[in-house]
Amino acid sequence: MNGSKQLGKSSLPSFEQDEDVLLEETDHVHIHKTHKHEQSPHPHVHSEESLRRLVNRLSRIEGHIRGIKTMVQQNSPCPEVLLQIAAVRGALDKVARIVLDEHLTECIARAAQEGNIDVEIEQLKAALDRFLP
Repeated sequence: MNGSKQLGKSSLPSFEQDEDVLLEETDHVHIHKTHKHEQSPHPHVHSEESLRRLVNRLSRIEGHIRGIKTMVQQNSPCPEVLLQIAAVRGALDKVARIVLDEHLTECIARAAQEGNIDVEIEQLKAALDRFLP
């Protein structure tokens, strides 16, 4: 992977930027499905702003992955490709932390108030078992 064409740092998206555009604060309801296609005992309600930020982060990660693919196609040096892969891993880890934090503060808290926390905790444990190495 030692081609002459390389993507510079400026051509790859930045992951630490936060969007300045604010949307009207409304709630968005999506139904969480388990791997058995069962619904959670309560709807997961997240703000439009929170969902928009997550989708924007994932879109930047998607663009970064396309940039890495281009680097590979252009035979960029392996260490540079590995560095970019590490950046994507870090960005995905950040998204996972945001999702987990929101799940704990919003969904688990709501389930505790509604008295059905046991099901939510079991679903979270199952997800974490698959997510963590």
